Amino acid sequence: MSDDLIHNPKGGMPRLIEIMRRLRDPDTGCPWDLEQDFASIAPYTIEEAYEVADAIERQDWQELKGELGDLLFQSVFHAQMASEKGLFGFDEVADTMSDKMVARHPHVFGSESNAKSADQQTQDWEKIKADERAAKAQQGVLDGVALGLPALLRAVKLQKRAARVGFDWPETDQVLDKVAEEMQELREAEDPQHQFEEFGDLLFVMANLARHLNIDPEAALRAANGKFTRRFEYIEAELARQGRSPQQSDLAEMDALWDAAKADEAATKSNS
Repeated sequence: MSDDLIHNPKGGMPRLIEIMRRLRDPDTGCPWDLEQDFASIAPYTIEEAYEVADAIERQDWQELKGELGDLLFQSVFHAQMASEKGLFGFDEVADTMSDKMVARHPHVFGSESNAKSADQQTQDWEKIKADERAAKAQQGVLDGVALGLPALLRAVKLQKRAARVGFDWPETDQVLDKVAEEMQELREAEDPQHQFEEFGDLLFVMANLARHLNIDPEAALRAANGKFTRRFEYIEAELARQGRSPQQSDLAEMDALWDAAKADEAATKSNS
């Protein structure tokens, strides 16, 4: 095949698919790409999804364009490997998603009225997905919650599924009580394995608390990571002004600088 498409800056999806095919060519492809399989590429796929979320969090729209491209390339990579095994190709991936979206939006693409609230649409969406799971012979309430999801996200999804059939605390205070109970059990754990189990229980309940408070726990943790990074960088900058590094400081001094960073953030917010 001519290289015209490969080097066409306006080649769109056909260009990207052809580039991927060439990278996996057994005779002339890239050795690294040829060594990969679904399992080895999956971690990159997850990483790219998080980098998309990071660009959105920072409102860096130019970087978002690039990150979306990286994520799209992951789909193309998986589809190429599937095509080589005779499983499916990229067009079938796109058609499957199109069919799913049409089926799940009868109020847009079918005869149903679209005069419904977002909440009602969410309920309808869940019913349609439940029907799809039934068609796949997934009978259990928790069937279909992917094992490969990040643990925090999977915890929330499992809890949402259980809540649909009434397995849920009706009040947030009851979840807070459970948090306190799990914290006490962690305090009392005496061996590493017991600590491991109790720590997992505490994280699971914290995910449940986030759900009851309508908080995205992943977004909340990303925000906390960002806050920690900003404040620690403040500590480093203040020490650097004195010609020192954190290794040349101590906890008491760095803790005081941490409090100064908090005060500086609070003053900035009050003036904005």
